[in-house]
Amino acid sequence: MKQSRYSDSQIMSILKQAESGIPVPALCREHGMSSATFYKWRAKYGGMDISMIARVKELEAENARLKKMYAEEKLKALIIQEAMAKKW
Repeated sequence: MKQSRYSDSQIMSILKQAESGIPVPALCREHGMSSATFYKWRAKYGGMDISMIARVKELEAENARLKKMYAEEKLKALIIQEAMAKKW
């Protein structure tokens, strides 16, 4: 997955600035990002604090690791099943 240019604390500060009333286009220009990025962050991180964002990122990394493990085990099971189905 692509690494973000912005840290968790930067994302939170940008979202807090928007909550305080600064217009979104001005924020996007100031921080050099697109409005789509801002709205994606707001949908994903809105109402969270920094510790909650860190926890979400930990869970996403763990979920990706588990999905990879599952795919590897499923592949092994299919290979074994194919080998057992052949007539010797």
